[in-house]
Amino acid sequence: MIQPLDPSPDKAAKSAHADPGITQLPVSLTHAACAQTVTPHDRQEVPVPGRAWLLGLLGTALFALSLPATRLAVGSSAAPELAPLFVALARAALAGLLAAAWLAWRRTPWPPRRLWLTIVSVAAGVVFGFPLFTSLALRQVDAVHASLMLGLLPLATAAIGARLARQRPSTAFWLWAAAGSALVCVYALRQGGQVAHPGPSGLGLHLQAADALLGLAMLAGGWGYARGALLARQLPSEQVISWAVVFSLPITLPAAYWLWPQHPAAITPTAWGALGYLGIVSMWLGFFAWYRALALGGTVRVSQVQLLQPFLSMLAAGLLLGERLDATTLLFALAVMATVLAGRRARVHPAAAAVATADEATATFATPATPGAAAPMPPTLAKPNSILNTKDAVR
Repeated sequence: MIQPLDPSPDKAAKSAHADPGITQLPVSLTHAACAQTVTPHDRQEVPVPGRAWLLGLLGTALFALSLPATRLAVGSSAAPELAPLFVALARAALAGLLAAAWLAWRRTPWPPRRLWLTIVSVAAGVVFGFPLFTSLALRQVDAVHASLMLGLLPLATAAIGARLARQRPSTAFWLWAAAGSALVCVYALRQGGQVAHPGPSGLGLHLQAADALLGLAMLAGGWGYARGALLARQLPSEQVISWAVVFSLPITLPAAYWLWPQHPAAITPTAWGALGYLGIVSMWLGFFAWYRALALGGTVRVSQVQLLQPFLSMLAAGLLLGERLDATTLLFALAVMATVLAGRRARVHPAAAAVATADEATATFATPATPGAAAPMPPTLAKPNSILNTKDAVR
């Protein structure tokens, strides 16, 4: 016999509070989480929005100024300025202090504990690994030699990003990505040959112990970019790098203080200004656009825009340092840009399951609820014990 439905609300209320340790999620969050479920039959490649390419180009341009700024900060062997190790750690400490003040001013809640390990892994790549390895390597080799390894950074970022996001780029994509990386390496070899052995036959490539450091820097940068891009799907992109540099302050701040130059007045204002750019823009603000671009367009595709970074660095060096920019450099830059544009049309098969979104991250703030009581919001950096309004929660 079919039992009639019980119209009374008592039964529903009892089932809702049968387990007081479970908090009922809002309908909007449940709907958003369900909407992210993708079956194998429904998986289709989502086109990269134009905004992602523009943000990626902006982030690449801001990072491209890092090399000329680093040269101004550390000086040359004939006229040294700041120590390379101090520059690597002081830029992170400066970014961490600014990020801490910004997060406190915005009353931004602390990220959930389940994301702390991911934030630390991002910091290990882009706050410590890449700057430290490149600084140590550049004490032994010149920037032209280092660009050979760093020219492969976009390819490493795409490979690590595809692995972490469980994506399957097509063969055509890998061919175009390899072609762009090969052009950057050929250009680096050509420039190194002209520096070491002037003439058409010189190559100037000699493997050294510093190449191991450059390889580690490439892996650290690719790891930090890929992990940060995934985290930018659960936190706003500006919070990803901000929390990474804030979590690094217990190390970077004491180290920068310990390595502070003994005669700071002897350092030129240009060197201090370059260090300020590295800390404010290269280590912090530049990642606002870069991580947002990777989150919108995918790490695999948008990372290839960074193939243009060596050429943008040389353009900036020509404007800031008066270095010569020849027609061959422009031709190589146009050829690399052509590979990036061609790679846009290559297929990248998405993963079987979508990555958690910001709505799901917000749901983790829910705590065991008491009937009739609202769950408290997480504390902020400004007031660790404060209770916030809904508008101050993580987006």
